[in-house]
Amino acid sequence: MAQAMQPQSQPPPISLLSTDGKPHPLQDTLMAATLILGAVAFITAFFHNLHLLTTWAGLIGILTGAYGQFVSVTTRERFALIIGLGASAIGFFLGMFHGGLFGG
Repeated sequence: MAQAMQPQSQPPPISLLSTDGKPHPLQDTLMAATLILGAVAFITAFFHNLHLLTTWAGLIGILTGAYGQFVSVTTRERFALIIGLGASAIGFFLGMFHGGLFGG
C-alpha cells in the first residue's frame, strides 16, 4: 500500500506542446517548421506568379510533416502537424497547377 500514499505525477496544467510533461525538441521543431511552410505555401498559392515558392514550400512542408508524424509523441503535435500538412498539400497542388516546381 506504499504506492497509494505516493502523489500522482500530473502534467503541467497549461501545456501547449506536450501532454506527457517531457520535452520534445525535435518534434516541436518539425511541428513549427511544418506550420510555417504550410502557411507560406497556402498564402502564396493565391498568387499564380509565385508558383515556384508555393510548390517548393509545399513539397518541403509535406516531407517535414510526414517525418514529424512518424516521430510524433503526443496528440497535440499530431494535430498541429495535420494542419500544416493540409496547408502544405493545398499550396503544393495549387502551385503545381500554376506552373510546377521548375516553372513553365
